[in-house]
Amino acid sequence: MEVVIVKDAAAGGELIAEAIATLVRRKPEALLGVATGSTPLPVYEALAAKVRAGETDASRARICQLDEYVGLPAGHPESYRSVVLREVVEPLGLDEGAFMGPDGTAEDVQAACEAYDRALREAGGVDLQLLGIGTDGHIGFNEPCSSLASRTRIKTLTQQTREDNARFFDSLDEVPHHVITQGIGTILEARHVVLLATGEGKADAVAQAVEGPVAALVPASALQFHPHATVVVDEAAASKLKLAEYFRATYAAKPEWQGL
Repeated sequence: MEVVIVKDAAAGGELIAEAIATLVRRKPEALLGVATGSTPLPVYEALAAKVRAGETDASRARICQLDEYVGLPAGHPESYRSVVLREVVEPLGLDEGAFMGPDGTAEDVQAACEAYDRALREAGGVDLQLLGIGTDGHIGFNEPCSSLASRTRIKTLTQQTREDNARFFDSLDEVPHHVITQGIGTILEARHVVLLATGEGKADAVAQAVEGPVAALVPASALQFHPHATVVVDEAAASKLKLAEYFRATYAAKPEWQGL
């Protein structure tokens, strides 16, 4: 696991956007796994700016969803399908045909989960999966004590996660109780996993995920098993890392050809 400490959220967004741009230059039809929430917005903004400036051609890239609320209509402004279309697909100049995600409105939710897991494999697998991290260490919506081998499935949200997400709704009561999420085992199949964390509120979760033992209690700690996992954190999110100076030194000495 590589840990990169950056000055702030904007610097993290630019770093990851450049890594994505490098990927699509090498593999134009790359399948990019995207996360929602406020944390990854600097990545999408920086990547869209590169497209607008003509620095990056993402026209053949494909986008796949990490998770989706169960029961929200597809056109609901806070359904993750709507959010990804609004924040990623449209700014990159892609059409909906480049997008794939689980069906949170399906009558048979379990079948929808299995279908999405299968669709990711049939698409050739995810080339780069962007993740955030919850204050309790969750990735996607794999809440604490999720199986580290889990596949795409339905999950019940914790009260803390619902409270964290209530800022996107008019009230806590409107936040769904269930989601479809890629499982930890599914996420770990991506060729490159990039986790971005910003702000002091994520510092404990980052320290446990990076330096703590691998444990289902901290789902993000499973990334320690991944052969190409990159954790990008700003100074605030890095504030609880015991090995922060080592991480700074190793990144400073990293050969330029190695990339992110």
